[in-house]
Formats: sequence, C-alpha cells, structure tokens
Amino acid sequence: MKDIITRIKNMETVFYKNENVEKNPGEYLAGLDFGMNEIMDAEKRMKRFAPVIDRLFPETKGGIIESPFVSAEKLVNALYPNMKGSLWLKLDSHLEVAGSIKARGGIYEVLKVTEEILLKEELIDINDDYIKILEPKIREALSDYTISVASTGNLGLSIGIIGASLGFKSRVHMSGDAKQWKKDRLLARGVEVIEHDGDFTYAASMGRKEAEGKNKIHFVDDERSCNLFMGYAVSAMRIGSQFKKNGITPTKEKPLILYLPCGVGGAPGGITFGFKHFFNDAVECYFAEPVSSPSMLLGVLTKKYGKTNVNEYGLDNITELDGLAVASPSDFVAPLAEKLCNGFYTINDDDMFRHLYLLNKMENIRIEPSAAAGIPGPIATENLERDAYHIVWTTGGLFVPDDIYDKMILRGKIIDENSRI
Repeated sequence: MKDIITRIKNMETVFYKNENVEKNPGEYLAGLDFGMNEIMDAEKRMKRFAPVIDRLFPETKGGIIESPFVSAEKLVNALYPNMKGSLWLKLDSHLEVAGSIKARGGIYEVLKVTEEILLKEELIDINDDYIKILEPKIREALSDYTISVASTGNLGLSIGIIGASLGFKSRVHMSGDAKQWKKDRLLARGVEVIEHDGDFTYAASMGRKEAEGKNKIHFVDDERSCNLFMGYAVSAMRIGSQFKKNGITPTKEKPLILYLPCGVGGAPGGITFGFKHFFNDAVECYFAEPVSSPSMLLGVLTKKYGKTNVNEYGLDNITELDGLAVASPSDFVAPLAEKLCNGFYTINDDDMFRHLYLLNKMENIRIEPSAAAGIPGPIATENLERDAYHIVWTTGGLFVPDDIYDKMILRGKIIDENSRI
C-alpha cells in the first residue's frame, strides 16, 4: 500500500485492484439494512410521478428519465483493436432535464421529498393521479419549502431545475470550481446560486449548516443521502430491456464490466449497489478518479473513508473534470465501495480531453471531460483481454454550450495529434 500512496502523491496514474471486494456480493447485500425493497420502492415512486415529469418536461416522452445504451464499435477500432468481448456506452450524458447522471438521484430525491410533504399535509393520496401536484394550490404549498444542495455543477442542475419546476424555492451552493455556464443555466430557471470560494466539501458544509434545525429547508446531502443512492440504483433494474434488445446475457464467465466516473461517490456507488443486486457475481465495477482528487481510492486504501481529504496527501484537488473534483468521499458510500467495487484507477485531465475528442470523432457523441473517465477503463484496469461486456458510463455533457464544447474538442484534438508524434 505504501508504494501506491507514494505514486498517488506524485499524481501518477494508478490502478488498485480491490482486495476486499466481496466474492459473493449477494450474501453481503442481504446483511444490509437497505436493499432491493428500497430500489423497487424508488422505481414505483418514479412511475407515480411520471405524468408530472411528462407535463413539465415533454422531451422525456412519457415522464420516465432514461438514457440510451449503444454499441461503440468505431471507438473500439480506434482505441482497442485487440479488445476481447464488446464495448458499450451507457449515455447518462444524454439524460433529459439535467443532462447528466444526476438526473437519476437528484430528481428522485426531490420527488421523494415532495411526496412526503404532500402526504403529510394531506394534499395528495398515494392512489391519486399525481398530475394534481401541478395544481396552483399544491404549488403554492410547496413554495413555502426550500430545496437546497451543494454541487460542483451537475447535481445542482438536477436539484435546482426539478425543485423550481415543482414550485419549491431552490438554492444551490456552488463550489469554486463550478463552471459558469452551469450557474447561468440555474439562474435562468429562477434558482438561487450561492457561490463559495472553497471546494465541494466546503460548499456542502455551508449548505448543511444553513439547513440545520430548519423544518422547511431540505438539504440534499450528496455525501450522506440514501435517497440519492437509490435513485441511481434503479438504473440496474431498468437496463434489462436494453440488454435483451442487444442480446446481452451476463454470466460469471462473461461478465458485465462497468467503468464509472467517481466524485463524491453517490452515483457510481448507487449504480454498483443496484447492479450487484440484479447481477450478483456476473458484474464487476471500477471507479475512475482524477489524479488530483482520488478521494474514494484514498478513503478505501486507508480505511479512513469519509474522513479522508486529498489535501493531506499533498494533492490540490484542482482539475478540469469539475464533476469529479472532490477532496473527501461520501462517508456513507466509501465503506460500501470497499466491499462492492472491484477496483479503482486514476486519470489525468489531458487524457480525458483526448478521449472526449475521439468519442466525438468516432461515434459523433458529445460529452464533458469528466464523463470521459470511463473510456480508458479497459486498459487502465487490465481488463482489455477479458471476454466481457465492457460498459463505459458517460455521466454528463448534454447541455454544454457549443462555444465551450468547440474549445474542448480543439484541446482534445491537439493532445491526440501530439500523442501520435
């Protein structure tokens, strides 16, 4: 372990194969206080709210927010000509409403809070057609409440947009590394943006403090929320139909291998939790983090979990991969990741811009830099020669403004061309 810590301090790219992962995840999951019942409950709640989402966001075409699942054969030819198995993209970068994976957990938590408030105030019944939630008297009732969150960008977009759309006052505490275009998008939706000079961990502490002891402010705590976690976990339940359509039948001998960008850990943790429930030992999950911010890897390595801070290891937590710029991991997720995540690898910014460029060139797919973290996964985790269904989870990028995206593409192209000299 000492050697890998030294390499992390030196900001080298590393791969750590998790020695503590459960060989029989089903047995481990059965011993937890939460699990399949909560995943099923989350899916049912999303279906109850589907008419509301459909009315507010008709682009969802039915109110179920779900992403495409596509083959990436051209990308394989460009990057991995010797790959065994197949490469697939789960395009949460293209989720409607928020344009990122946060449309899963973030929106789900706001829906759950909405339901709890309205049931408590007897403004709805669980058997009602939830479209009535858009009636003026109910929106007026919700306007007495505030939904608050801390974010580097994408979670804030999901929480702020859905909260404001339902009638809540919405407040987003943004860390210093958040992109201006994300702040602008929130402001245009009537969301209050509170800017902080510190990083995500600091912004979260400020948001948490603001909501302390206040009954009508709900703080969505990305570091501790089980609700967010379950919203992400539902993805494993829904993907079955996409697997069936593409002839994917995972087994222990030919497993699913997921490559997941990791910031504070809620999204990759929830996805891993869900997939291990539905696919048991026929799935392996790997988390990708920036070389400047490998907080989850350090948390698991040192067993300090959420008490870890990358600054203690001489790392500055500065990266263009804003969604992954997290100094301390979720104290709720890190112990679970130690048991369920098969490994961790680190990435550098230039490689992500290069892969963003190549994905656009080969597959005509737009993502943001942090969402490219899964692309080098098969090589980084030494899984390239395994016969498996390799799945790169792209986590954001749908709403990146054209002028900013063009600059990203140019940067990636220059890096790619220089790498070939």
